[in-house]
Amino acid sequence: MIKIVGILVVLGCVLGGYILSGGHIMAIVQPFEVLIIGGAAFGAFLQSNPASTTKRVLKKSMQMFGSRFNKALYLDVLKMLYEVLNRSRREGMMAIEADIEDPNASAIFSKYPAVLKDEQMTAFVCDYLRILSSGNMAPHEFEGLFEMELESLKSDLEHPAHAVTQVADGLPGFGIVAAVLGIVVTMAMLGEAEQSAIGQHVGAALVGTFLGILAAYGFMGPLASSLNHDAAEELNLYEAIKATLVASASGMPPSLAVEFGRKVLYPGHRPSFSELEQAVRGG
Repeated sequence: MIKIVGILVVLGCVLGGYILSGGHIMAIVQPFEVLIIGGAAFGAFLQSNPASTTKRVLKKSMQMFGSRFNKALYLDVLKMLYEVLNRSRREGMMAIEADIEDPNASAIFSKYPAVLKDEQMTAFVCDYLRILSSGNMAPHEFEGLFEMELESLKSDLEHPAHAVTQVADGLPGFGIVAAVLGIVVTMAMLGEAEQSAIGQHVGAALVGTFLGILAAYGFMGPLASSLNHDAAEELNLYEAIKATLVASASGMPPSLAVEFGRKVLYPGHRPSFSELEQAVRGG
């Protein structure tokens, strides 16, 4: 919701200030300028990134208007880990073999659809539970493996933000391209068109520069920042999973292992000690 408010504030202040200063709104409605700038930026984006990145950017951009990472999700992840670790502690690691081999059919995982919906995170948890169940890896080696994968995961999660940042950086330049083309058209009219028509074409050319700069700093730049924040929050949740499983591998009881994970979470949506304890007991 706050992002929608931000977009409305940008549009309201820019267009409102323009109209109040005597500007005519139709003077800045230039579809061909938008075609040049938007088309060139999108084409450059396609050249710079694989097809999979385009899909990820579109998907994550839509998610920016909601709140994926909140206290409820954090509690679900920690509670799920507690249940899996508690069962393995009471009944042995073989007791959770079916759960980690097919989480969709697992009685434990199925209780947490918000977690199960994230296939990458579910696979991440199951992979490390498999390794933990093997019992052939020392805790420091287990943690080292986590660190290597999280480093790779960090680069992958940050890629959409970097891709959008490149587009934002290029938009002012494409705005200048549109403006230059508009001036070329205007120069070709000299001596043939009336002064008012020439003025309109010069104004239309300048709108290209305006649109490029506004799109870069008013929309695409903030979108890149939002994607970067989203990547940081997602990585933070993976780090909480790591802290929980490493603590368990070091011999901590499940109730204490999930507390290690809770402490890693960012304070903004981190559940309190009592909230986590109540959620675990409720399960």
